[in-house]
Amino acid sequence: MRKCSVTKKLQIVAGGLDDYKKLAHYHYRNSRLTAYAAIFAMRLHNETVGVIVYTMPSPGLELRNVATGGAFVGFDRATQLALINKNIRCISRVIIEPRFRCLGLASRLVRETMPLMNVPVIEALAVMGSVNPFFERAGMTAYTAPMPTRCAQMSEAFSMAGVEKNMLIDPQKVQRTIDQLKQNESKFIELQIKHFLQSYGKRRNMPAGMERTRFVLSKLTERPTYYIWFNKEVRS
Repeated sequence: MRKCSVTKKLQIVAGGLDDYKKLAHYHYRNSRLTAYAAIFAMRLHNETVGVIVYTMPSPGLELRNVATGGAFVGFDRATQLALINKNIRCISRVIIEPRFRCLGLASRLVRETMPLMNVPVIEALAVMGSVNPFFERAGMTAYTAPMPTRCAQMSEAFSMAGVEKNMLIDPQKVQRTIDQLKQNESKFIELQIKHFLQSYGKRRNMPAGMERTRFVLSKLTERPTYYIWFNKEVRS
């Protein structure tokens, strides 16, 4: 599939819940969608090949305060919520049908629909933003909370054993790598994992295996990156 031949024929149009349902099962999060502010579909002829969902913003996000210089703090609760709801929309889902991935379509879908929301601020949270930074390619600015020390140490230990950052979203691949480690490396990783799990109560004594690997990786990748875009054409 040639990029130029496909992208020229794609159209981004106002969509609906049916467009989302066609692609929802391709998203890593729960496919169930609650209330939404807008849905846009990317279509090739009459086929939906991409979808983006905008929702109302969450009331309190620490990194939003950092990114906006505290523009939404210092008010009473009712005033704060009113300002947030008036000025911000959140990108909740961006889904591209697998046959059309690696063509830059996710960033295009974000870039071309953000101005259509007609609000001063667009934001997004992405768990795997560092692995696939399409929000940044679309013009958004990223803000990441500092990684806890225990997570940084565990990530470094994995790296020393040949598990690189881009592998952390694939538990099966990580488990295969662990299973193939030499004896000394295997003992090292086992000690590091046991030390890491001491902070997680009943999970402290999880036996080695896929379930434990999934849990550890979920903790290493659960810090979402916050993204923000300011629409200079719209006043708050």
